[in-house]
Amino acid sequence: MAVPLEPFAELLAREDLRIDLAHACLLIAQDAYPGLEVERYLGDIERMAMRLRGRMPQTLAAEERVAALNEFLFEDLGYRGNTEAYYDPRNSYLNEVMERRTGIPITLSILYLEVGKRLGLNLKGVSFPGHFLVKLAVKRGQLVLDPFTGGEAQSEADLRQRLAQVLPTGKAEQAQLDQYLEPATPRQIIARVLRNLKNIYTQTGRLEQALAVMHRMLLVMPESVEELRDRGLVYQQLECFRPALSDLQNYLRRRPQAPDAAEIHEKILELKQAATRLN
Repeated sequence: MAVPLEPFAELLAREDLRIDLAHACLLIAQDAYPGLEVERYLGDIERMAMRLRGRMPQTLAAEERVAALNEFLFEDLGYRGNTEAYYDPRNSYLNEVMERRTGIPITLSILYLEVGKRLGLNLKGVSFPGHFLVKLAVKRGQLVLDPFTGGEAQSEADLRQRLAQVLPTGKAEQAQLDQYLEPATPRQIIARVLRNLKNIYTQTGRLEQALAVMHRMLLVMPESVEELRDRGLVYQQLECFRPALSDLQNYLRRRPQAPDAAEIHEKILELKQAATRLN
């Protein structure tokens, strides 16, 4: 049975900065875990923050609060980056990250952001190329942190080394780091979580799971014609001809000069024939 999407849509209807990241991620997880109790996990996050607040002096500076948060999450509770099974979809579901205390950069960062917010830390997510990070403005500039490696502070050399893995040869040395350290909005973070899941499920042929993710992606990014096209192509593979036809026709209506317009037009003709045979 499909999980209702209305709660997710209602959450996204808020102003971007008022979207609750943890809540959104737990709603996403209901696709894979239909009986998931969202409020239970939100309560667990609250209790984690309360436990840490109870042993942290109010006078701590921001850097000291970060150190306390790192010690609590990564030493006391044992959260760590999942290097052994990085592409396991469970790493992208916040409930599984909290149960198993392991995840990928973006989900560990979301937990870090949510607990840190409850400690009064104005942390921001950063969609750094290839590896999600967190940053915090401090008196001496900013801290850039990697929750995947225990909240380690990232130096300029560390960041350029990361860029060198994804940029053309020689570009990382001249790159302006600030453009890669812009804070991501909650909507952008949710889209990145969904994109990770979409890629995992499509690449492993788990198309029904991919379709559920795509429904949510189009709520997050209704303006994305590429997401509409991709959902139509998955519908076609699942032999859901009429919804496939609707998505692909809407794609061409909105992007008539798309580079793949001729290919999609052929698929539309095939789908019309297939839909006619169903009558």
